[in-house]
Amino acid sequence: MSSLTARAERIAERARSLPPIAVDAVLTAACMGNAVAQMLGEGTFTWYLVGVALCGCLPLLWRRRYPFEVTMICGICTVWLSLAHAIGDLPAAQLVATYTFAALCPPAERLIAAVGTLAGITISLGPKITDVQEIGIDFALTMVCFTVAYALGTGGRARRDRIAMLEERAARLSEERAAAATRERERIAREMHDILAHSMSMIAIQAEAGPLAVRTDPDRAERMFDTISETARDALAQLRRALGVLRSEPDGAPRRPAPGLTALEALVEDVRHAGLEATLERDGRPRPISSDLEVTAYRIVQEALTNTVKHAEARAVRVRLIWRDDALAVEVSDDGRGPSTAVATANGRKGGHGLVGMRERVTAAGGDLVTGPGPDGTGYRVRAELPLSGD
Repeated sequence: MSSLTARAERIAERARSLPPIAVDAVLTAACMGNAVAQMLGEGTFTWYLVGVALCGCLPLLWRRRYPFEVTMICGICTVWLSLAHAIGDLPAAQLVATYTFAALCPPAERLIAAVGTLAGITISLGPKITDVQEIGIDFALTMVCFTVAYALGTGGRARRDRIAMLEERAARLSEERAAAATRERERIAREMHDILAHSMSMIAIQAEAGPLAVRTDPDRAERMFDTISETARDALAQLRRALGVLRSEPDGAPRRPAPGLTALEALVEDVRHAGLEATLERDGRPRPISSDLEVTAYRIVQEALTNTVKHAEARAVRVRLIWRDDALAVEVSDDGRGPSTAVATANGRKGGHGLVGMRERVTAAGGDLVTGPGPDGTGYRVRAELPLSGD
């Protein structure tokens, strides 16, 4: 039994691999052979009726493109042959047409075709019936056959709709995965830019001032070299965490937590070691926020301080966290040269992407970013409003 089932499955698989026109040609030939055989069995074989049967079977070649029209033509020819007593109770061509319109036609055409098929069955069986019992038996047998054909067609349509739905869902999931991968690449690029730009700027400034401090203030020079070492190690740790999402951590080793608001003091301290008067102020009542929002706030401050150290030629910089009921405002302002350098950096003329990255981060958090001169027209200020309603 299992060998027969396996053989049937192989045959079905080969049939599905055939071109549709080849399958329809085989069906057309089989239906035509059935019609001729029934004529011979009924003793009504004439070339005239063979022509009618050919007109009823040949349109099956186009049943996939014109299912409703093919059903109507097959139905008319089937009734014609039945009234001529040239066909039995199981017209193969009309059963194939019934399967076809059930599988391919829209609801309105299916209803019309079903009503037409029922009328055709009634007309075809009428002249052959001589008593009520015979009417009931023949009509029931014929209706069972046509109902099975219709049910098979409906099942085929359901399978096709389900396959289309699954394909659409797979395509949508593929697009979502591609979009998620793009967002993740952009996030990693921003993280790496923020980490490297800030850390390398701190290291470069300390290294440039180190030789002078060695000659004039050895203690300060020692602190500067310690800062270089700590900054480099911290940058490496943050890079490992940023790139850790691209591979699995060995032996389940925990990753270093993402930097947050508690790390701002160390960030400001690094700027002090670079020679600026840096302060960190907190206004309002702090409240717990999501880790993503903490990282966003930290990276905004980090990038703003990096720009200040690299480009502003400032003497002092102030970082403020302003807590409100519905938002956290992050503000970094300096007394440097003003917005010209930062604008050039944002536009890419000096190779930087700091302000662009900040704006992307703030937009992703649903907030607003404002950059430009300070309140009195001097220096440069970065201010981000990060909503807290979702926390």
